[in-house]
Amino acid sequence: MSEHTRVDEFLTSLIAICTPLDPFEMPLLDAHGATLAEDIYAGDRLVLKAGARIRSTQIGLAASIGRDHLPTRPHPRVVVLSAGPDLVEPGQPLKNSSDEYETNSWLLTTAVREVGAVAYRVHSIPDNEEQLQKVIEDQLVRADLIIISGERHDDSFDLITRTLSGLGEITTVDLAIEASGRHSFGTIGPDKTPVVTLPGDPIASYISFELFVRPMIRTMLGAATIHRPSVKAALEKPIESASGMRSYIRAILAEDGKSVMPLANQDEQSTLSDANAFIAVSEGETSLKTGDLVTVVVLERRYI
Repeated sequence: MSEHTRVDEFLTSLIAICTPLDPFEMPLLDAHGATLAEDIYAGDRLVLKAGARIRSTQIGLAASIGRDHLPTRPHPRVVVLSAGPDLVEPGQPLKNSSDEYETNSWLLTTAVREVGAVAYRVHSIPDNEEQLQKVIEDQLVRADLIIISGERHDDSFDLITRTLSGLGEITTVDLAIEASGRHSFGTIGPDKTPVVTLPGDPIASYISFELFVRPMIRTMLGAATIHRPSVKAALEKPIESASGMRSYIRAILAEDGKSVMPLANQDEQSTLSDANAFIAVSEGETSLKTGDLVTVVVLERRYI
C-alpha cells in the first residue's frame, strides 16, 4: 500500500522529474506567447526579464531595440489520455449502467493549453494493459509529459499503474487531499519522460491538475513563477473539512479580493466552471466560521 503523502511533498517529487526545456532562438512574431529564456539588455539596461511570458508589449519592446529574434523556451508537448473499460466517448450511447462519458481528457487537454503548452489528446480509450502499453509507447516520441486518468470510481487505477510500471520507474502515493485518493508518477521510456496519473473523478482530477501538473508545465517552460497567486480573504459563510486532510473548496472571490463565498453543492462538476478560486483548508482545520481569514488560490487574475 502506498504511503500517505502531503501535498507539498508530492509537488516537490513531481518538480524533481521536470526540467526547463532547452532554449532556442525564435523569430519575433513566432515568439509571441512563449517564455523568455534569457534576460534581454539594451546596452547596460535590463529591458526584458527571463521567465516572463512574451506578450505583445514585449514583442514591441524587442523590436524597438532592434531584435528580430528572441531566446525562448519551447512549449512543452503534453499527451493526455484516459483509460478504462467503462469509458465512452461523448456522442456515443451509454450501453450499460456502469458506463460513463469520458470527461477528463477533454477537460485536461484544454487546461494544458491554457497553461501555455501544446496538448495532444489521445482519441482511443484503452481498456486493457496491452492496449494501454501500445498507446503509451506510440505517444512517447512526441511527449515531454504524459498525463493519464481513469474512471470516476478509480476502477482503472491498477490497470494504469501496472502498465506504467512495466515501462519505467513509478511511485504510487495516497494523497492527503479530501476525495482525491491515489496518484502515480515517475519517468518512462528511453528518454525518461515524466508521467503522472490523475483521479478519475473530474473534480478531483482538475484540482490535482491545478496543484501539481500546472507547476510541472510551468517548470518546463522556465517560468519565473510556477504557482497560482493566493490572497487572504474573509469567509462569507461557514465551511467544514475532514480532519487530517487538505481541502480545496470551489468558491467565488469578490471583485475587491477581500471576501470569498464557497459554492454550494461541492460534489457537482459545475462548481469547476462557476468558481474563480479555491479556498485552501489545511489538514489541521475542520471548521471555519463566517469572517475567518482564509487562504484563497486565485484561478482568474482579473480580481487582483
